[in-house]
Amino acid sequence: MAFFSVIIPLYNKEHFIENTIQSILDQTFQDFEIIVVNDGSTDKSEEKLLKFKDSRIHYFSKKNEGASTARNYGIEKAKSDFITFLDADDYWYPTFLETMFNLISKVPDQNVFSAAIEFDTSKKIIPVQYSISKSNNDFEIVNYFKASLKETVLCTSCAVFHKTVFEKAGNFDTRIKSGQDTDLWIRIGLLYPVVFSWKILARYVYDPKSLSKNNKLIHEKMDFSKYEEIEKSNADLKKFLDLNRFSLAVKSKIAGEKELFTKYYQPIDLKNLGLKKRLLLRLPAFILILLIKVKTLLANLGLGSSVFK
Repeated sequence: MAFFSVIIPLYNKEHFIENTIQSILDQTFQDFEIIVVNDGSTDKSEEKLLKFKDSRIHYFSKKNEGASTARNYGIEKAKSDFITFLDADDYWYPTFLETMFNLISKVPDQNVFSAAIEFDTSKKIIPVQYSISKSNNDFEIVNYFKASLKETVLCTSCAVFHKTVFEKAGNFDTRIKSGQDTDLWIRIGLLYPVVFSWKILARYVYDPKSLSKNNKLIHEKMDFSKYEEIEKSNADLKKFLDLNRFSLAVKSKIAGEKELFTKYYQPIDLKNLGLKKRLLLRLPAFILILLIKVKTLLANLGLGSSVFK
């Protein structure tokens, strides 16, 4: 039995899938199986994938039902104790699995592991900034919510989970069309700490066709209402959710969705937001759009990050 099961949901990534698969095959740690779930691709993704002749690659094809269903399908097929995901347009640096294996060996009582990532914006490569105090160690054991106030420390392309995590926290919620990963990270964060490596071990590659970039999905984002009771007694969760609500409220205003803006804005405790964010919530949409253009330009130059963070 392989040490790691690597699950790749594949949907119309013909220009990316070869680099993604090769980044796994090039790992310094080679004890793994690869489970590729073709989620009804209509391009040449399958053709590109089948060029690889490696017995560790297990290929499944199904009708299109979304990335969450594909990932859950992969979890069912996984034979290893440790499960990791890699999106079909992202890739790992060669020591990702080796680093994860070493972390698992150092802290065998832990179940959730992750590492730093960087963004490929198509203009510039930008390392992600995290809200974690760095110690003298090369890894930290952190509270997910406190550690994810700037960017999430769990990412579908740079995290490893013991299989029992899904038995306790559940799988990806297929009813949520956008934000399914955040929903799962919340459920995991309520149960487990995260072992976080400071090494940048994965690159998130910008694909302008990605569903996550589709503004039409604003109505299908999760609304966090299922956590209303829990957040009343969990201040860390409450602050994390309010920052996410802030982001979605701003996006709703830009999209001209007044009711949706109110839906996200009303539950926010403004004390959880800094002055800049409180001011942004009051600005008209046209100014927010202008600010986004400026911040995007600065981000592409490596001089800033998202206006929503």
